[in-house]
Amino acid sequence: MSDTYRANLISLLASDLDFHESSSREFTHDLHAFPAKFPPQLPRKFIDGLTQPGEVVLDPMVGSGTTLVEALLADRQAIGFDIDPLALRLCQAKTAFVSPLRAAQAGLDVLRKARVAVYEQRSALQGELGQRFDHKTLEFVDYWFVPEAQIELLALLKQIELLPGDSVRSFLELVFSSVIITKSGGVSLALDLAHTRPHRAKEKPYRSPIKEFEKRLRQNLNSLAALPTVRPLVMLGSADAQRLPLRGSSVDLIVTSPPYPANAIDYMRAHKFSLVWLGYPLDFLSQYRKRYIGSEALNGARIAELPSTTTDIIQTIADSDRSKASALRRYYSEMTHVLAEMIRVLKPGKAAIVVVGSSVIRGIDTRTYDCLAEIGQQLGFEIAHIGVRNLDRDRRMMPARRGHERHSQIEHRMHQEYVIGFYKPGVSR
Repeated sequence: MSDTYRANLISLLASDLDFHESSSREFTHDLHAFPAKFPPQLPRKFIDGLTQPGEVVLDPMVGSGTTLVEALLADRQAIGFDIDPLALRLCQAKTAFVSPLRAAQAGLDVLRKARVAVYEQRSALQGELGQRFDHKTLEFVDYWFVPEAQIELLALLKQIELLPGDSVRSFLELVFSSVIITKSGGVSLALDLAHTRPHRAKEKPYRSPIKEFEKRLRQNLNSLAALPTVRPLVMLGSADAQRLPLRGSSVDLIVTSPPYPANAIDYMRAHKFSLVWLGYPLDFLSQYRKRYIGSEALNGARIAELPSTTTDIIQTIADSDRSKASALRRYYSEMTHVLAEMIRVLKPGKAAIVVVGSSVIRGIDTRTYDCLAEIGQQLGFEIAHIGVRNLDRDRRMMPARRGHERHSQIEHRMHQEYVIGFYKPGVSR
């Protein structure tokens, strides 16, 4: 490891990584609620400290696109992949050039026509709701959305669907989704939706989707206007992080945050609330969810040979719960494949920053940071340092405590994160 690069990497990892006093709502970072996203200052610190303008920054599990936006703002080439349909839509809207003027004109036109449709075409909209969804998806919609909300949402969506399939339409679809998936409130009957733990509240006050769309449109247009109009390459695609469509030794820096073990944050549980409106049947989403890293489904998983500490933790959990242990084995196996892809695509002499949380299963800490560090070393990475982040749970939208569960497993396992500095040995050219 270059002495200068090593000292810089260790210094960055050992510095303050909490960012509690910093805003996370600048630029397009606040376009849409997303659970457990890290603050933009985190990738910014490593992008500024470890790369130069024009170099390639990768996030193979891109989530809400925070790393991509920060790479874009720093004049780096940004590459991101994910398999979550909503994550990809969000990242596309956050990084593509969208004319604020065109988006405003189109959005206000959608609002005007949707209001007219609700007033003049209510019966037709009611009839179309029964035809738009299959039986199971319609049951889901009826359970979570009151009839008036369904009519207004459909009126908005029909106008958006009449637009050309370009960046403006993608932006307005994201505005549409953002009135459903919110940190608080939202137009469904769900509470804790953005925390991925929705529960139904029949007495929840009604929020008009059209009024919420208008408020969110104005807010998101302001965020959109803050992005530069001239920007470097942003490459975004649907790909499993275990099989990256990139050539070897082509990336200057990786900054990413993989899912929690044991499906602690279930993204699809929340994302399906808007995805069903955007054309994804419920059964499809349920099956698709099994492909996510950390899923508890075991069929089709590629089980890897794991190192000793990781194997011991899995075995300890197996003594209490074999099913949970099998799911954890799948998680660490999948992360083995992810880390193998990271070391393959990373240039020699460069770093991968991996932000992870831990989970408690049957009272046993999964020690995710230790296990992933051990797996990375088995694959050929060096560990520069492991930094610690103390979480501001409210701002990071972690799963919320319900009732009086003051010592629940969720509370226990989500107060800190660990920032692992992986380094690929060799000389960078």
